[in-house]
Amino acid sequence: MDYRQSPPMFVADAPGLDFLNSLATPADEPIDWISDGEGLLAWLEQAEMVPPAALAELRAQFPPARFDKVAEEARTLREWFRQFVRERKGRPLTGADLRELEPLNWLLARDERYGAIAPGSDGPLEFSERRRWTSPESLLMPIADALARLVCDEDFTHVKACEGPRCTLLFADHTRGRARRWCSMAACGNRAKAAAHRKRLKEREEG
Repeated sequence: MDYRQSPPMFVADAPGLDFLNSLATPADEPIDWISDGEGLLAWLEQAEMVPPAALAELRAQFPPARFDKVAEEARTLREWFRQFVRERKGRPLTGADLRELEPLNWLLARDERYGAIAPGSDGPLEFSERRRWTSPESLLMPIADALARLVCDEDFTHVKACEGPRCTLLFADHTRGRARRWCSMAACGNRAKAAAHRKRLKEREEG
């Protein structure tokens, strides 16, 4: 299905997992929201990872083919990291997992961040961290940040896969009691409830 026909899903409660969910099967057909450069730009804007002004400036400076190439890099990063998460979800990460994260550290080393003093939200001034958006490749940096924060800040014991039979979405379970089972109640949760209801009706009829 064309990604333009359906809005991306931000249900993971963790930006790094939302990036993995940029390829998903929310209904019957898989959707890849970063299948090309324009899709990547749109996804980054909707994920609020890149300021709209920076995206507009990059669009004006570089041809679409450059963004297509970066989207390909993003998909490669996504599938590598998806395997890392799926192999480790449900258990805490340890120092032994660090070796597998070297590709992410290499990517993080390319970042162009700098500090600045700016008007504060809670006071007159605050120190803020900013990023130079010098090329289409710099669009990978906020994604790398989100993945790094996921492995450093999130307890992987509570990283789960949706229990929907065909659903591929991942999420961080921050609910009380860690009882979350579905990507969302509006999608797989409701389908599961409807299936259970049909099963009960069938059992009553057969009984």
